[in-house]
Amino acid sequence: MGKWTRRAVIGSGLLAGGAFAVGVAMRPGNPVDALKPLVASGEGEELINSWVKIDADNVVTAIVPHTEMGQGVRTSLGQMLADELDADWEKVVVMEAPTTGDYVSQHMARLFVAPGTLGAPNWLEPTIDGMFTRLAKMADGYATGGSASVRSTGQRSMRVAGAAARQMLIGAAADAWNVPAAEIRAEKSTLFHDASGKSAPYAEFAAAASEQPLPTHPKLKTPDQFNLMGKPIPRVDLREKINGTAQYGIDATVPGQALKHAAVFASPVIGATVETMNAETAKTMPGVYKVLNLGDFVAVVADGYWQAQQAINTIDITWSKTENDTLDQEGLFARYNDALDDAADQGGTNLVDIGDAVGATADADMQVEAEYRVPFLAHAAMEPVNCTAWVRNGICDIWTGAQVPLRARTEAATAIGFEKDQVRIHQMALGGGFGRRLRDDYAVFGARVAQAAGVPVKTIWSREEDIQKAYYRTCTTSRLKAGLSKSGKVLSWDNLFLFQKDPPDAALVDYYDIPNQRIRVLEDVSMHLRFGDWRAVDASQQGFFKESFVDELAVAAGQDPFEFRRTLLKSSPRYLKVLERAAEMANWGRPLPYNFGRGIAITQAFGTIVAEVAEVDMSSGSPRVTKVFCAADPGFAMNPFGFTTQMESSIVYGLTAALYGEITLKNGAVEQSNFHDYEMLRINEMPEVEVSIINGDSETLGGGGEPGLPPIAPAVCNAIYAVTGVRVRELPLSKQRFTLGS
Repeated sequence: MGKWTRRAVIGSGLLAGGAFAVGVAMRPGNPVDALKPLVASGEGEELINSWVKIDADNVVTAIVPHTEMGQGVRTSLGQMLADELDADWEKVVVMEAPTTGDYVSQHMARLFVAPGTLGAPNWLEPTIDGMFTRLAKMADGYATGGSASVRSTGQRSMRVAGAAARQMLIGAAADAWNVPAAEIRAEKSTLFHDASGKSAPYAEFAAAASEQPLPTHPKLKTPDQFNLMGKPIPRVDLREKINGTAQYGIDATVPGQALKHAAVFASPVIGATVETMNAETAKTMPGVYKVLNLGDFVAVVADGYWQAQQAINTIDITWSKTENDTLDQEGLFARYNDALDDAADQGGTNLVDIGDAVGATADADMQVEAEYRVPFLAHAAMEPVNCTAWVRNGICDIWTGAQVPLRARTEAATAIGFEKDQVRIHQMALGGGFGRRLRDDYAVFGARVAQAAGVPVKTIWSREEDIQKAYYRTCTTSRLKAGLSKSGKVLSWDNLFLFQKDPPDAALVDYYDIPNQRIRVLEDVSMHLRFGDWRAVDASQQGFFKESFVDELAVAAGQDPFEFRRTLLKSSPRYLKVLERAAEMANWGRPLPYNFGRGIAITQAFGTIVAEVAEVDMSSGSPRVTKVFCAADPGFAMNPFGFTTQMESSIVYGLTAALYGEITLKNGAVEQSNFHDYEMLRINEMPEVEVSIINGDSETLGGGGEPGLPPIAPAVCNAIYAVTGVRVRELPLSKQRFTLGS
């Protein structure tokens, strides 16, 4: 691993012309000269692998190694660093780190790969951190996803960086003023020695601070000392998004170059390639520059995107045959059912095996069984995926919005026969990610088109292309059994389902007091479409399965669904508090208007516990969700405003999927193509949403971007049952028909 230096332990500092920089957990030998023009190009600035710099004007810049895709990550992470630094928030600037490979999310890697290392003793921490920094670099681990930014990078990089810089500044001032460091206080980017009346801005001590000993474990604040953390600070990117100056991938230009535009058309059935192509009409259309047959897809390069798309629509393509050309949705589910039948008794991989779930179910006074299934789902981000690329003289520049930009760099390089160091990613804001931009296919397409065209090209996937030929949340089936006593006590839980990805505990029910549990997953089943992460990933499915089935158990036990869950959660006080808060918000038990129903659900995902109560109006015969009450415990909400908006956003996204979301197959291809047949929740359908935050454990932070989604589908379906007596076991709800009494 090389010899450790003091700079490798916690950070590094350098002053030149009034700029002070501190970096955390960076190894020596990083390409400093390459970073300077990207991060510290201002006059007099010098940089050694930094998360934070302080310039001569006393402006603090927090350098954040995560992409912005609407979640407000730059605000929360900047807030955490600035609070530990005691910086003046009015003079804090937040910038995204360069995608050069020198800034990686090593703590995010630790969170998902080896969470046990996050509690390592102080003496071992530098070694573990250095190892994961190396591993993250090897794995292109500059990533945003898994609701992990605040609870990994924020907690273990941003806060530590701010605290280290603050300690070094105080040490420098103590030396200059010849007073004990303990007598100096920091406030709003200014140092004070009250006994002598001396004060000075941070910038005045930048040079001397860079020579201070680098603290290996700076003391972090406790929640009662927070000034910025925990405050609902408005987002730093709000103004540019309101006034239209925010630059997304689709806005990219190539400095000094005329830009061509490309439309693409890939095989409708995954795995097919072009056999024949008639593009004579396309070649003669106005503005068309080139028509490209790239094997697995066709592209038209033109002066404008509209010209390219109109031209590609005229091309007659014959695709090669595949084994899935006759597969439809019911055929796929039949394949799933056969696999589940074969594994019914002992098949699959055990995730949980406590007690004797099989025996306890067989011996129980009551047995309840149910089968649930959910469809494929597309991401349908507002900004269609796109990539602007320029390939020339052994260099490929790419402008795009990616959730893992370093991996996009590597994949694009491989596709065009380059080394990854020959590809430069210019990271742009993302107009929605939801997991779609964790995949790199659009960057690969963009690089290949630009290389073949020989000019700078902006390649845009049409809405139809992205919905029909992207990566999807998988459709899956879950079979559940449970045994209950005569008094309604749950004795056993037996679950077999298909496919598992993230989070790994999505199917677990360990927070419920159930003595006998068996949970199994069956993964070796052929799935036709390409699987991709989708907001909340497995929890988006398992939340619906588990909490709908718990409601079935409550009905079988003859108990109120809320009271039934309260009993099951007596040994899980944090969960119980969240459940009770949601019920209190909704005034559970309050009489509702005729043909209205109320449902409740509680889930845990990405470290955050969320309970939701949905009120549903069934007067028209179709569900209309009127109110959602959401209680959430993320441990500690670093920015309550941002966390609340993420809960609301998750509810909208999850409600859209519950009501309308469905990708289906016909002859091996996706049937849906745009918002007319892959519907979104409309503004007039939006329910009133109320969010309440519980800070249950400031030492254990949970995520914010995804945990609000899993409870919404079961809460709505449980509400529908409450008013109609119809149990929904398959989504979306638009497929269901409900009959109401007069």
